[in-house]
Amino acid sequence: MDKKTLIIEPREKDGKRANWRLRKAGKIPAVIYGQQQPIAINVNEHEFNSKFKVISENIIIDLKLGKKTYNALVKDYQEDIISGKILHLDFYEVEKGKLLRTHVPVHLEGTSIGVKEGGLLEHLLHEIEVECLPKDLPDKINIDISNLQANRSIHVAEITPIEGVRILNSPDHVVCLVAIKLAVEEEEEEEEEEEVVEEEEKENPEE
Repeated sequence: MDKKTLIIEPREKDGKRANWRLRKAGKIPAVIYGQQQPIAINVNEHEFNSKFKVISENIIIDLKLGKKTYNALVKDYQEDIISGKILHLDFYEVEKGKLLRTHVPVHLEGTSIGVKEGGLLEHLLHEIEVECLPKDLPDKINIDISNLQANRSIHVAEITPIEGVRILNSPDHVVCLVAIKLAVEEEEEEEEEEEVVEEEEKENPEE
């Protein structure tokens, strides 16, 4: 389980204007919720960006506020679509010895037999919802696809069990599959033909 530390500060004022000033000063407005009343805080933007290249729900963070430390996950965030800057963070405090529910990324390992034979790998389920104690939270869920043949798939039910971790997704959900390239090309050709027909119908409407 990955774990990182952030120094946080109390946020005394709220509202659009106050948050705008914080962002101008290189801070990210944030809140901690979960085990008690929500706590308004701010996080140093440079420190956060340097430690979190990718924001994930499965990283437990030590949020240090003076002598107090909160163990938390990033549960949600707001991002500026144009600049990519993080505008706001929601941290969820976790409690040692208490079950938590969150999402863990799926990592596909190896090169499948089907791909070697010319098939196309489709990764459909990128995160798995799990329930576990904070100490058992995995960094990722690894799935070996080396033996995955063309026109075959791997379902949630086939994921190797992880001690202390309960998977909440439906066992029938498809994690990944290898599609036969010929079938994919035929489907693309059919879509292109349909588009051509639609264009012709627009140009030559029936009188």
